[in-house]
Amino acid sequence: MKRTLYKTKVLRLRLKDKHAKLLRDLAGEVNFVWNYCNELQITMFNRERRFLSGYDFAKFTRGATKEGLHLHSQTVQAIAEEYATRRRQFRKVRLGWRKSTGSRRSLGWIPFKKTAIQAAHGQVKFAGQWLSLWDSYGLEAYEIRAGSLCEDARGRWYFNACVAVPIAEPRSKAGHEVGVDLGLEDLVATSDGEKVLAPQFYRGLEPKLAIAQRAGKKDRVRAIHAKIANRRRDSLQQFSTHLVRAYDIIYVGNVSAAALVKTPLAKSVLDAGWSAFRTMLRYKCDFAGATFAKVDEAFSTQTCSVCDSRSGPKGIAGLGIRVWTCCECGTVHDRNVNAARIILAAGRRRLAEGIPALLGRGRTSTHPHSSALPGGSGAFGRRSSICLSGFAIDVKPYWA
Repeated sequence: MKRTLYKTKVLRLRLKDKHAKLLRDLAGEVNFVWNYCNELQITMFNRERRFLSGYDFAKFTRGATKEGLHLHSQTVQAIAEEYATRRRQFRKVRLGWRKSTGSRRSLGWIPFKKTAIQAAHGQVKFAGQWLSLWDSYGLEAYEIRAGSLCEDARGRWYFNACVAVPIAEPRSKAGHEVGVDLGLEDLVATSDGEKVLAPQFYRGLEPKLAIAQRAGKKDRVRAIHAKIANRRRDSLQQFSTHLVRAYDIIYVGNVSAAALVKTPLAKSVLDAGWSAFRTMLRYKCDFAGATFAKVDEAFSTQTCSVCDSRSGPKGIAGLGIRVWTCCECGTVHDRNVNAARIILAAGRRRLAEGIPALLGRGRTSTHPHSSALPGGSGAFGRRSSICLSGFAIDVKPYWA
């Protein structure tokens, strides 16, 4: 009998605006509990030089919901646990105070645990109130584990729920492969010759954004930024879904957006959304049973995909050359498509050369889907850069 594997997924649903006032009031109580934990941590550190955990905070917040707070008792626990987690993460004695009023008001955030939420008939019940939302997922079919209610910069509220979703069976080892090159003129170019022009959503609305900023219309500025983000996200979601449905193994170049945002190309790099696109590919491969791998794309625009000679355009002066001819074999290349084919070849080499190198080291993966990689037998190293059905696996020897 096959065992069904599950992975946690976050469902994000829009709450109706009529609940905004109620949720802002509850968010103010959340801020009160957070600030209490912050003040308590400062006091304990000054007195005893020790830090409090989420369990320690529970002793001090016990009974708070009986003294006027409308929050669920487990929401109070979730706030304290989140505070302790973030304080450890940032390694500080105290964190920033959450503000409920004024121009620097903190955006609303209300965490909840499994027993504090109930979904039925297209609504969710929280803190004794039924909240209406646009239920496009059918929440009743899922078991909600935990999550939060959060507010965006425009004052709109969203319901974020962690649910368990079954993972598809891994696809065939000899599946359809593709290399993906990310760029600025062509947002995506594949080794099969498919190309998507960079939409440049920010640059398209930049004149309207400048007018709204000069006029001091803050609501209009927020609306334009939201429109830019939504259009970019929708475009990336559609094409990433297309790739996952069409291919079984996807190799993507490891171009660094973080490095390029420090250059004059920063605006175009941020507008392209490379990191978001790779993230979408990774988790969609996760649930679809496809294989996602990020490979080194060094010299991919200079190397001929036919004869492997490094005869392509080089340096900053060569960035404007989009089509070039190999001086060794005479093949005419589209710059981005050729780079995608080099990425595809590099991904195949890593799978072919990296996995056998680990077989003699006696490190065996316990993941049930580890044999899904082409040519793999289930033995991998402990460091990771290739994602197989959402689990990180490194085909590069860890001693290298």
